[in-house]
Amino acid sequence: MTVSDIVAGMLREDGGFQKALRTTVEDELGMTFNEFCQVSGVSNSTMYKILEGGREPNLRTIRQIIKTIRILQTPEEGLFIAVIASATVLEDLPEEMELNGLKVSIHEYSVSTVEDAIIAAVRAERDGALGVVCAPIVAPTVEKILSIPVSRVIPTSSVNLAIDRLRDLV
Repeated sequence: MTVSDIVAGMLREDGGFQKALRTTVEDELGMTFNEFCQVSGVSNSTMYKILEGGREPNLRTIRQIIKTIRILQTPEEGLFIAVIASATVLEDLPEEMELNGLKVSIHEYSVSTVEDAIIAAVRAERDGALGVVCAPIVAPTVEKILSIPVSRVIPTSSVNLAIDRLRDLV
């Protein structure tokens, strides 16, 4: 069962989310809900209320659950963070990094326009990215359409370098 199946279950019928979540956590991940709560950060009481139908999960809780399932279902070698930037920015990026004890690859999405950056962000999420790094000019739009974390590039060192270059030219 995939994350899409869980979301479809939520939309299809009352209790569909709970059924799909039980199947995914217990059968496919082989975890107890107590273990899943520890990994996901969702409190045991919240999870109990959701599973017993006493409470509908809010969007933040659904995002936490989906993010955790994606991470747990993805083999470690498949985990990645997407960096969306121009080709010149992407030149010196590392190929991987450590994130919360896991090796995570860096996937580059080269773009040249704002529109390309938005499309690349959607593509990165569909490809299974854990999160997206992008320019501040597109980050507000990207944050509204993605369900994964978005981090903005703060180019202070590159701005200072550009100013220094201009100083030499003027």
